[in-house]
Amino acid sequence: MMYECSRRAAMGCGAPHVFRLRLLLLLWLLPPPPPVSVSGVAGVSPAALPLVVNTWAFRKATETAWYILKSGGSELDAVERGCGQCETDQCDGSVGFGGSPDEHGETTLDAMIMDGNTMEVGAVADLRRIKNAIGVARKVIQHTKHTLLVGESASLFAESMGFPCEDLTTQNSLSIYLKWLNQSCQPNYWKNVIPDASKSCGPYKQAKQLNSEEWINSQKRINIHNHDTIGMIVIGGSGNVAVGTSTNGAVHKIQGRVGDSPIAGAGAYADSTIGGAAATGDGDIMMRFLPSYQAVEYMRTGTDPAIACQKVISRIQKYAPYFFGAVICANTTGSFGAACNKVPGFTQFHFMVYSPLLNQPSEQVVDCI
Repeated sequence: MMYECSRRAAMGCGAPHVFRLRLLLLLWLLPPPPPVSVSGVAGVSPAALPLVVNTWAFRKATETAWYILKSGGSELDAVERGCGQCETDQCDGSVGFGGSPDEHGETTLDAMIMDGNTMEVGAVADLRRIKNAIGVARKVIQHTKHTLLVGESASLFAESMGFPCEDLTTQNSLSIYLKWLNQSCQPNYWKNVIPDASKSCGPYKQAKQLNSEEWINSQKRINIHNHDTIGMIVIGGSGNVAVGTSTNGAVHKIQGRVGDSPIAGAGAYADSTIGGAAATGDGDIMMRFLPSYQAVEYMRTGTDPAIACQKVISRIQKYAPYFFGAVICANTTGSFGAACNKVPGFTQFHFMVYSPLLNQPSEQVVDCI
């Protein structure tokens, strides 16, 4: 309205000639209105890129990834270093060494990294004695024609790539393990075995009869903090997408267990023509639904990232209403979102975002559905 009135005055609606000239000059010098960024709508300002999004309030990981990008590093470099920061910091005790001991007291690591340009994936699972799991996953891309290496063989591969062999057990992880033993190994991940796994430790043998209700009841007993993971999405200024994950898995897991984190399409997924997604939570349940792949496919149809995340969570809810989990999503316009499943003790999900539109890493919060 102001511009319209000004134009009318400049055209001679009773205003002196000098005033009209000054007004025309003023209008000429005024900057254009800034672009408006609307989540999920095509044409978001390029200033929204590059973009770093990661699960949980792991701020230092976000800062590290951002620094690598701004220093000229690639999207894969940023993901590797960002997730690697969490491995060093032992984020929440659920990433890196010294956390989540398995039922024999050993800490093992899972990690994955994916290039959204080439669709190459490098992943390791049940990695022993090596602290930098995401770094080993990157080497799988760089130096093999494989996608996933597991167990002792993955550790030997890491050693051949120059990674030092180190003990992943700490006083903290040992304390967690001993406390669990003193609580009759509760909780654990066995079912339909003898002796009764809900009351005692093993060794176990299979029971003659199967109880289908055990799986449903076990969902309600699992501690939500047993499943945290760092999942990270990095989208560069040119729209190149990379994603990655790192975790020490579910605490007190059965030896050899592999969760969703190192599985492409489950723990994370990237496609530089669309965007990326990453998941965190109960990997044993979430991996059955390939939530990260599904979220990217929803975004491929034009679905807003936040809605894509919600649709993924809703899909899992139909089969596992009590599951603990969350998903982050971002597209190549710079829009992002997240969603989580509402269960007792978990009603909100915190995640980190960094982009040129922000002066610093921003902790975002979304209400679970």
